[in-house]
Amino acid sequence: MSKRLWLLGVGVLVSIGVLMACGSKYNSSSNGLLLVGSQGSGLIQTFSFSLNNGHISAIANPTSDTANKNCVLNGVPSSIVIERTGSFAYALIESNPQCGGSSTGIATLKINSDGTTSEVGSRTTPTAGTIHILGQLPPNDTELVAVVPAMLAVDASGKFLFVADRATTDAANRFVPGGVSVFSIGNDGVLKEVAGSPFFTTAPATTMPQASVDIVSVAATPTVFPGIGINGTQNAVCSTPGNNPPSAEFVYAVDALSPYQIFEFQVDTSSGVLAPPTGQTAIPAFATAAVPAGIAVDPCDRFVYVSNGVFSSKVSAYLICATVHTPCTQSDGSLVAVSGSPFSLAGNASNPGPLAVDPYGNNVYVVGLDSNTVSGFKLSPTTGALTAMTPAVVATGPEPRSITIRGDDNWMFIANHNGATVSQYSIVPATGALTAEAPIHTDNYPWGVAVK
Repeated sequence: MSKRLWLLGVGVLVSIGVLMACGSKYNSSSNGLLLVGSQGSGLIQTFSFSLNNGHISAIANPTSDTANKNCVLNGVPSSIVIERTGSFAYALIESNPQCGGSSTGIATLKINSDGTTSEVGSRTTPTAGTIHILGQLPPNDTELVAVVPAMLAVDASGKFLFVADRATTDAANRFVPGGVSVFSIGNDGVLKEVAGSPFFTTAPATTMPQASVDIVSVAATPTVFPGIGINGTQNAVCSTPGNNPPSAEFVYAVDALSPYQIFEFQVDTSSGVLAPPTGQTAIPAFATAAVPAGIAVDPCDRFVYVSNGVFSSKVSAYLICATVHTPCTQSDGSLVAVSGSPFSLAGNASNPGPLAVDPYGNNVYVVGLDSNTVSGFKLSPTTGALTAMTPAVVATGPEPRSITIRGDDNWMFIANHNGATVSQYSIVPATGALTAEAPIHTDNYPWGVAVK
């Protein structure tokens, strides 16, 4: 009798295990996939979620198994992005002194059909910059200085990975400006740094008398427009047959040090090389409000938005001069401030950081770093002006640090660094309004987040 009871108990446990396993399976036709970087354990977690109701299931590195691990990736994951096809993700892995032999680099992660990820090839280390030393003569007037990558961005075509490089110092404590590193993305997902990378705002790049040009965020204009909406998504104005995207591509990089500006590079769409816009001899700069922290480009190639944190708690808006029309005098990607810009955050929202334009170019969402909030704005399709949604502010978890929106425009996720959670929101397509779902419990100190 006891044996029969024991076998029955085993059967029940097996059944529960099978149910749990079934619940955690990933099916790309019915599930979304979420990637979260844990800085506590140094690993990437993956979760599937139902496209119907948002219900979450852990796939790889579930929190119950990883809370006591560390240095799994031999470094600290921060920024994470997924390229256009959803086949590969890229994670910035920063050096961690507590991990033996740790170094900073970019990990290429293959996204497997079951929702797990596996690192492909060796980690990519960005090329050091060639810097000219002010006041010194040849042959001792140049040096190689390692870049300090801070944030990753993939262009809409999936051809290039752009990296924001911070201001730094050399071995003699001379100030070195930040710049932008560029990598081409192969069909196999492998990264190859383009010739001349990293690119700086001046040529040649030189040491500086004080800290200057601290590039904290980058974004590229689209050469591919969003497709026709699915799942009830409100289409973008550019999602119409026969509406061709621009052939020119520009990268905008924000400088977090005074005089606070946005630099514009033109991208050679064949090679990925960055240069001044056609017809110009220097990299142009455009003023923004104090302490810019993040930048996002409208997927219809109309507007650029910059979050201005700490002192202003505003969002600056710009028109992209892709064609000649009032107030644009040339079609060189230059920026013109939108009337009424910068726009203030509403309610208790403060210190705006990362921000995102939704995949169909209807709304802008801004993370409040100090207020633990996300602010929603409707953007005017004709002027780019921002109008606060109702409600204007929605709560996140403690210390939000990154934001991502799924390509169908129905789901948003925000990683909460000090909460060991990711906030999940469903999006009402017609209005952009957010409905908070149950938070996703993650490993310690999540930072980067990406979704497919």
